[in-house]
Amino acid sequence: MCKAPEAFPFERDSYASTALGDVVDRSLHAAVSRLTAGLSPAALAEAYFDWATHLASAPGKQSQLLDKAFRKAVRLGHHASRQLVAQGGTSEEPCIEPLPQDRRFASEAWQKWPYSFIYQSFLLQQQWWHNATTGVRGVTAQHERVIEFASRQLLDMLSPANFIPTNPEVLNKTVDEAGMNLVRGYQNFLEDWQRSTSGAKPVGSEKFAVGGNIAVSPGKVIYRNRLIELIQYAPTTAEVRPEPILVIPAWIMKYYILDLSPHNSLVRYLTSQGFTVFMVSWKNPDPDDRDLGMEDYLMLGVMAAFDAIGAVVPQRKVHAVGYCLGGTLLSIAAAAMARDGDERLRSMTLLAAQTDFTEAGELMLFINESQLSFLEDTMWEQGFLDTRQMAGAFQLLRSNDLIWSRMVHDYLMGEREPMSDLMAWNADATRMPYRMHSEYLRRLFLENDLAEGRFGAGSRPVVLTDIRVPIFAVGTVRDHVAPWRSVFKIHLLTDTEVTFLLTSGGHNAGIVSEPGHNGRSYQVATKSADERYADPDTWTGRVPTRAGSWWPELAQWLAARSGAPVAPPPMGAAASGYAPLADAPGSYVRQE
Repeated sequence: MCKAPEAFPFERDSYASTALGDVVDRSLHAAVSRLTAGLSPAALAEAYFDWATHLASAPGKQSQLLDKAFRKAVRLGHHASRQLVAQGGTSEEPCIEPLPQDRRFASEAWQKWPYSFIYQSFLLQQQWWHNATTGVRGVTAQHERVIEFASRQLLDMLSPANFIPTNPEVLNKTVDEAGMNLVRGYQNFLEDWQRSTSGAKPVGSEKFAVGGNIAVSPGKVIYRNRLIELIQYAPTTAEVRPEPILVIPAWIMKYYILDLSPHNSLVRYLTSQGFTVFMVSWKNPDPDDRDLGMEDYLMLGVMAAFDAIGAVVPQRKVHAVGYCLGGTLLSIAAAAMARDGDERLRSMTLLAAQTDFTEAGELMLFINESQLSFLEDTMWEQGFLDTRQMAGAFQLLRSNDLIWSRMVHDYLMGEREPMSDLMAWNADATRMPYRMHSEYLRRLFLENDLAEGRFGAGSRPVVLTDIRVPIFAVGTVRDHVAPWRSVFKIHLLTDTEVTFLLTSGGHNAGIVSEPGHNGRSYQVATKSADERYADPDTWTGRVPTRAGSWWPELAQWLAARSGAPVAPPPMGAAASGYAPLADAPGSYVRQE
C-alpha cells in the first residue's frame, strides 16, 4: 500500500500571510464604508444584477412597462391641457394623488400651473419606477426590496420640492423676503456643517440638559458594573405595590426617553400610580468594550439588575418592562429564567420589541451576508458601530421626512424647527460594541435564532414557549424599526396570556404617549393561552379603537397583577452591597 507524500511545508499558508490578508481586506472595507454610509457596494451590485438580468429577459414585463409609460404620459398630457384652458389657470383635479404620508405637495401653491404639472409628472415617474423595480419574476424578495428602496432614495433626492426653481413655496418666500430666507438657510447650513464636523449636537439641543430639565425624576444609583447603572426611583405615593417594576431600555438609545420632561415621563407616571420603578442605564461603549457580547448584556445587564432588586425587595416578584432591543433581551432572559426554574418574574411588558425577525421592516434591507460582513469589518477597525453610522441607517428609512424635507425647511425656507425634548434625546446617540452588534444582527436578524429555538443563553438554547408569565405587548402603527405586525408575532411564539396593544404614532413618539397628548388612540385586547389565534388584520378589524393615552391601560394591567399596597422599600440595600452610589440620573447616561 502506497503512502501519500507529505505536503511540502512551503505549500501551507503561513499564519502571518493569512492574518495580513485579513487585516488588509478589513481595513479596505472599513475605508470604503466611510464613503458609502456603511452600505456594501457588493450587496447593492448583487441586487442590481439580479434585477437587471431578470428584467432584460422578461419581454412581457418590458412591454407592460412601455404600456404603463404611454398611459401615464396620456394622463399627464390630459391633465396639463385641462389646466391650461381653465380660466385663470385655476387648479384641476390631479391625475395622481401622493401617498397619505407624503406631505411635500400639500400646499395650495403646488396646485397651480406649472407646478402642478411638475409634481404630477414626478409622482407618475415615481409610480412607474415602483412598477419597474417590483414584480419582476425570478428576482429574490430581498433584492427586489433593495432595488425598490434604492430607486426610491434616488427619486426622493431628485424631488422637485428639493430645488428652488421648481418649489413654489420656496419661490414665494424668496420673493416675499427678498432672498433673506436663503441667507438664513445658508447660515443654518454652515452652522449645521460646523457642528457635524466637530461632533457637536444639533442646534437647540443645549436647551435640554440631562439631570437639569430632562431625566429629572428623583432617585438613586444603587448598583454599577462595567455595563450598567441601576437606578431606583423615589416613591411619590405613601404606599406602593409590593411588586417592583424593572425597565430595560435598548442599549442603542439612552434610557431617558422613558424619563423625558416631567409632563411626559413614563417613570414619573408609574411612580405616581404607586409602583416602585428601577431603570437600567447602559454604559456608552468605547473601544475597550469591543468584545462584550449578547451573553454579557444578559448577565451583566438584566440578570445583575434582578439580583440587585432582589436585595432591595426580597421575596418579591418583578414586573419587567423592555423597550425595543431591551424587550428582545428581556424575552431571552424570561425564557432562560423559565427554563432554569427561576420564578422571580411576575409579568413581562414589551414596548415595540420584536422576537421574530423575518418581517422586521426595511431594516432587513441591510441584512444579508455581504452587508453584515462589510459592517463587521467597519466595526472591527474601531471596536464599535459609531453613532453617525447608526443614525444614518435610520434616517435612510425615512429620508423623505428626516433628510430632504428637513433640508428644504432649514436651508431653502430658512426656518428652524424648535428643538423638543424628544428631538434632543434622539440626538444623544450611543455606540454599539463590535461583538454584541455582530451577534445581534447575525443570530437574531439574519438567522432568526430566537424565534426558532436556537439562541443560546448560559450555553443552552432558550425557547419562548417556556414563558408562562402574562405578557403585555405594545406595537405602534407607524413603526419603521419594529413594525407592529412583527411585534404581533409574540402571539405565535408563546403559550401564555398575551395582551396586545396597538397605539398611534411611531417607534418613539408612540411610546412617549402621556395622558393628555392630543391625537392619541389605541386598540387593546387580551388573548388567553388556550384561545384561538387571530391574524393582525382580523385583530384590527374587530378590536374597537379608544381615544387617549395607552399609559393608564398599562398601569391598570400591572395593578391587576400586583398585590395590595404596602410601605415603600428602602433606597438601596447597603447591608447587601447595594448602597446608593449617586443621585439619578447617574454618570453612564452622561457619557458622550
